[in-house]
Amino acid sequence: MTYLAEKSFAEAMDRDDPLRNYRSRFHIPLHRDGEESIYLCGNSLGLQPKSVRTFVEQELKDWETFGVEGHFQAKNPWMPYHEFLTEHMANLVGAKPLEVVTMNTLTVNLHLLMVSFYRPTPSRYKILIEANAFPSDQYAVQSQIRYHGYDPADALLELPLREGAVTHHPDDIEEIIEREGGQIALILIGGVNYYTGQVFDMARITAAGHRKGCKVAFDLAHAAGNIELQLHDWNVDFAAWCSYKYLNSGPGGIAGAFVHERHADLADLPRFSGWWGHDKETRFLMGPAYHHIKGAEGWQLSNPPILPLASLRASLEIFAEAGMKNLCQKSQHLTRYLAFLMAQSGEDLVRIITPREPGEHGCQLSLVMKKNGRTFYDALGDAGVICDWREPDVIRIAPVPLYNSFMDVYRFWEILEQMNA
Repeated sequence: MTYLAEKSFAEAMDRDDPLRNYRSRFHIPLHRDGEESIYLCGNSLGLQPKSVRTFVEQELKDWETFGVEGHFQAKNPWMPYHEFLTEHMANLVGAKPLEVVTMNTLTVNLHLLMVSFYRPTPSRYKILIEANAFPSDQYAVQSQIRYHGYDPADALLELPLREGAVTHHPDDIEEIIEREGGQIALILIGGVNYYTGQVFDMARITAAGHRKGCKVAFDLAHAAGNIELQLHDWNVDFAAWCSYKYLNSGPGGIAGAFVHERHADLADLPRFSGWWGHDKETRFLMGPAYHHIKGAEGWQLSNPPILPLASLRASLEIFAEAGMKNLCQKSQHLTRYLAFLMAQSGEDLVRIITPREPGEHGCQLSLVMKKNGRTFYDALGDAGVICDWREPDVIRIAPVPLYNSFMDVYRFWEILEQMNA
């Protein structure tokens, strides 16, 4: 497609967009002049679907009406409520329903899953992560390493970066797994790097790790709801993700977890246990012996919070209606258009560090400002643009296909150009 740096082009793209009506199903924050903000920060917090209020108020009404009996008599009974989300969530991440559960928050899920899948031995004890991994992932794996009596200085490996590079070359990833794999117990990579927006070849990494006997897992915080995933077919051991970014569940929303079906019913697999992971048929007999549910549900601990589940359920129904394939197609056009416009500004103003090839990026483009980056960021906010700043010099821009438009992208670039004039 030939892109044009003209307002009329962006308007025409929006008129022809088959997903254009989904924007009206979200609340767009207003700028101080009363106009809609240019919201390009769905990679930090997704916007609120207008239907969330109805979903949450239904549960508040049933709580008001039934009290504890809402577990069974509510319109959407609370006892199995998390199961109402399972099919949509499984479709989003390319999994079987058996392999997915909605529970806890992201780092809690990572810890619970590492209890089962990070089983270091004197000869195989290392964890491999990407360079510039999200800090919470770094803290989590460091603490797991220490818990097992090892030193992160020795046991924590980072994928290498070529000199001057900020993103990883796929060949280098495979090479370090081949070279170090005999000592690696767990590979834990962010499916999409939070800082650069790089999408990793998860199928290739998983295959390389398994060839060397490693367990392979992914933090999908910036991937779920952003890119197409096929966790089951890729043979990933486990994964976890939050839901408040691209999945629009609200601040601190409930998270998701995936465990491949080959691990679904391993009796000798260590895990921390709680009553909600207990066999549903005998859970309320309150016996002392624990019998886990087969599949990802068996990693549950406590009964889940219904109101956050209701909020996420509202968003997942929109995803199911729109379709991830359609959303990803629009996402590619939005980011290509943004990259095209940035090129018009010239290399003296900005450099895009996100890989540009299809399949190597999702919604997010990370822009390195060549000068006065923080000043530009603050001025963008004053002009009604909501985006994200990451030290030392990156502005992260995420045009989300459910609610962002080509005009959002064009207006962002127009404001940036006016500032640079």
